[in-house]
Amino acid sequence: MPISAVDAITPAVEHTKQQLFRPFRIAQWTKLAFVGLLAGELGANSCNRAGFPQGHPGSTPHAGWPGSLGIDPALLAALGALLAVLIVAALAVGIIMLYVGSVMRFVLFDSIVAKECHIRWSWSRRLGPGWRYFVWRLVYVVLTLAGIAVLIGLPAAVAHSKGWFREPQQHLPPLILGAIFLAVVFLVFIVITAVVLVLTKDFVVPQMALENIDTVEGWRRLWAMMQADMGAYAAYIATKIGLSIVATIVIGIGTVILGLILVIPSIGLGLLAVLSGKAAGLTWNAETITLAIVVGCILLAIFLYLVSLIAVPAIVFFPAYSMYFFAARYPRLAAVLYPATPAQVPAGVGR
Repeated sequence: MPISAVDAITPAVEHTKQQLFRPFRIAQWTKLAFVGLLAGELGANSCNRAGFPQGHPGSTPHAGWPGSLGIDPALLAALGALLAVLIVAALAVGIIMLYVGSVMRFVLFDSIVAKECHIRWSWSRRLGPGWRYFVWRLVYVVLTLAGIAVLIGLPAAVAHSKGWFREPQQHLPPLILGAIFLAVVFLVFIVITAVVLVLTKDFVVPQMALENIDTVEGWRRLWAMMQADMGAYAAYIATKIGLSIVATIVIGIGTVILGLILVIPSIGLGLLAVLSGKAAGLTWNAETITLAIVVGCILLAIFLYLVSLIAVPAIVFFPAYSMYFFAARYPRLAAVLYPATPAQVPAGVGR
């Protein structure tokens, strides 16, 4: 009988202990941290918005360009060209990282199954399924962004055509009700897209890895499995959300403690270095500033490396958790996780 989402926790914990602590190998932890980061197992995205400062009401626009900020048009054109190049470069880097992360998802799968991380070996044999997964993720990103644009743009266009934005005080009820409805629909859309992504990497990727099928075929099979046992998969999603919250809290606490351990001595040593430098007659110049930046970058790199090591148990546990849950419903994965041991031949047989 297939195990439940809660029952899958125990073998996943035992798997994590065996892979990481029996024996403990710092090289394996480092590889798993690298693979897990690129595979997006505990990835975090941040968006920074920046803009040009707005002109003051009394500022005088450039004589040759009405409405400009008083900046030379040639400089603005150069800045625009630079911005376009940066956008294209960022898009290219994002696509490359999306491909690398897609292949690394299979490298992580192999690492969990074998309880050993061999990046180069796994990368070379997983380029095919990694490419197919990359194409699916690219389509997924485009469709998700298009859905967000429609959900936000269409209501905004309707409100604008009705003149609600020109005199919002006179249209507060429809604006408030529309905003609430839009927020609910947007939240449902985000939840659905997130669940699709989680189910794909947890249950479709193993099928692609073991049977060399594409993502669409993997989803067709998964959907048939889910229809036969929808409650178990719903419980899996709910349990994984709870486990993710716990893991995030634990990793956050560990990161804060590590930060205090590193930051407090670093500040003390930095102040000591500054005071010693002043006593020796040193001043802030290009050399001392460069040295301070280099030392700061080294400390930051050490901190990020140690933080990634803190996250390694979660990087191993969550893929193992999904595998042990899915193995009870997918015989090919069960055969890999629970390899049959050769039957022992009784003494004297065959002699």
